[in-house]
Amino acid sequence: MARQQTQVRELDEGSYVMIDETPCKITGYSTAKPGKHGSAKARIDAKGVFDDQKRSLSQPVDAKVWVPIINRKQGQVIDVRNDEIQVMDLDTYDNFVMKADEDLSADDQIEFLEYEEQRKIV
Repeated sequence: MARQQTQVRELDEGSYVMIDETPCKITGYSTAKPGKHGSAKARIDAKGVFDDQKRSLSQPVDAKVWVPIINRKQGQVIDVRNDEIQVMDLDTYDNFVMKADEDLSADDQIEFLEYEEQRKIV
């Protein structure tokens, strides 16, 4: 698995975090002051990178969480069929099929995010 552990206090808006075993991009981060019997807590609001679902997480700032390592890659569209495109990764020359929400045609250059077997056009 392409992920690493970090403390909650090291996260900020725009970075990635795993929530419910799903890679998410942080959209909001706030901390509450430490209480009489505990440490400061952080509230993280995030959106799934590949499914766009909103998720939230509340943890002490010194707790450890998993951060996914998401790669930003370049690709070239080889073929377009309905709402799917065949893409060649310009680094590894691997071919794969993915969903396309936008209008693309053969020979278009795209940028996409990749985490394990999940991909999304940026």
